Amino acid sequence: MQPRPQGRLQNRNAALNCAPTTGRNHVPDTDDAPPSRRDFLYFATASTGAVVVGAAGWGLMNQMNPSADVRAEASILVDIAGIAPGTQLTVQWQGKPVFIRRRTPAEIEAARAVALDQLIDRSAENANKPDATATDENRTLDTAGEWLVMVGVCTHLGCVPIGDKAGDFGGWFCPCHGSHYDTAGRIRKGPAPRNLDIPRAEFTDTATLRLG
Repeated sequence: MQPRPQGRLQNRNAALNCAPTTGRNHVPDTDDAPPSRRDFLYFATASTGAVVVGAAGWGLMNQMNPSADVRAEASILVDIAGIAPGTQLTVQWQGKPVFIRRRTPAEIEAARAVALDQLIDRSAENANKPDATATDENRTLDTAGEWLVMVGVCTHLGCVPIGDKAGDFGGWFCPCHGSHYDTAGRIRKGPAPRNLDIPRAEFTDTATLRLG
């Protein structure tokens, strides 16, 4: 059998290969676009991306800023005019209880009779006096020792100690694991490693206390 002649097919392929590229189906090379148009498209795309990234970054930074209620709790004023000697007021500050105790002369005397070498934690743990030792004078808000302000959270595992002369040392006692604190809020017995923390505080007048 004789093979079919290929001339007609070859001629057709040649015609296709030689078809003009300037017709309506031709897609122009982008490199042929005028430079000004290419630059415009490039900068428009880059600018849009920058706006999107900038907006996303601002949203993330805004979420990281403290909310209004958190900023409001950073510092609070407490009326202490109604606290009688030998009693305690508990307030909430930054999500934690704070004990504000007006001590009796007997409580002050008992706390000041304790030597540093008798203490488990010899640091004052006082935000108002960061490097002070744990003498009673370094833990009270006034020099007379009448006012004691502490965060009411046990330094062992975060329970709230009970007061009103509780425990073996007449101060506070943590019922969770048996930590005993004296009348200056210093750890004297039990698993707690540190004295009760003292927050930043100051008197604004004779009847008002600022926390934070």
